[in-house]
Amino acid sequence: MLWFVLVISALSLVVALFLACYILKKPAGTAKMQEISDIIHKGALTFLKKEYEVLIVFLALAALVMYVFLENGGKLAVSFLIGGFSSALAGNIGMRIATKANSRTTEATKIHIGNGLKIAFYSGAVMGLSVVGIGLLGVSILYLVFDDPNIIYGFGFGASSIALFARVGGGIYTKAADVGSDLVGKVEKGIPEDDPRNPAVIADNVGDNVGDVAGMGADLFESYVNSIIAAMVLGLVIYGTKETVILPLMLSALGILASIIGVFFVRAKDEKHLFSALNTGLYASTVLAAVFSYLFITYRELDIGIFYAALVGLIVGVVIGLFTEYYTSNKNKPTQSIAIAAQTGAGTNVIQGLAVGMVSTLVPVLSVSIAVLVAYKFAGLYGIAMALLQIMLPAFPKWQMQAKR
Repeated sequence: MLWFVLVISALSLVVALFLACYILKKPAGTAKMQEISDIIHKGALTFLKKEYEVLIVFLALAALVMYVFLENGGKLAVSFLIGGFSSALAGNIGMRIATKANSRTTEATKIHIGNGLKIAFYSGAVMGLSVVGIGLLGVSILYLVFDDPNIIYGFGFGASSIALFARVGGGIYTKAADVGSDLVGKVEKGIPEDDPRNPAVIADNVGDNVGDVAGMGADLFESYVNSIIAAMVLGLVIYGTKETVILPLMLSALGILASIIGVFFVRAKDEKHLFSALNTGLYASTVLAAVFSYLFITYRELDIGIFYAALVGLIVGVVIGLFTEYYTSNKNKPTQSIAIAAQTGAGTNVIQGLAVGMVSTLVPVLSVSIAVLVAYKFAGLYGIAMALLQIMLPAFPKWQMQAKR
């Protein structure tokens, strides 16, 4: 089974490479578009270079502490360093292709909105498939080498360390640039929104990429691998069999396969069908993942309750995605109510925005709570781990849109 996981992980990276090559072959637009795109690309790389120079020191010191003070410190330190490097690599790959896809998306949209969606979607798919491919490959190889899920905790810890700095550091930078751009450019100098004549706008776009693409990629990476590792450890502790330890890896591999197929379901005829095109990929990948999981679990004659727990996770993931779309789309009442409140001043705008934001968390929180209870009913703590692992899958057909910036 483990070899199948390795093959699917490699396939994910191959598909990501294919999509990256497809994007880079597309026209990059006018000379001015290419100039602005290149500036943003170089600025993002410069930021990451400086950030990684600091993170390398942190990783080295943390690995040294593990090696000296912890039992199996050498193995944990190796896993920690590999996890940190893998997390940074996944985010870096996504950011590089996103900054290259920006002008190409704009140029393609001149021909047809569907062409622009395809390039934006594929550029984000490069990050998404890199995240899951590198993550699953790293966890699988480390388990193959050490044969102990407890050692792989170091891999998840390393990934979390990079995600913490990348997400927070990128977020602080992009918000500082955004506020500076608005206060100085718009308020004091009267320069229009997102006008490239304002240098802070370039800095803002650099921040969008390092925070919302590279940072988000590292964040997704650590969430993904830690969910797998936790499920593997519970499989070992509760059941004590190698099959239940490898099962989270197998279901993750089957989810990747379903997501790869789901990517090619996304097609938009016109602007009105953009969200429905994304949802088509969401539904396709979710249904395929459920079918693949059922066939594998029944074929291996495992507890069918594990499948039901995983199915609950898939359903909740879809529900969370749909409600997030409802509360953020300008076509629906929640967002429209914020726009209406803005007509009477900044105060009412902020209050309404906070109110809508708080209400929007109700369904996701209730959904996850119900998923935990139902999954526990079917398969105990192991079922909860499998459900939470599957909740992430329906997000994959939409993480491709991280490149929309």
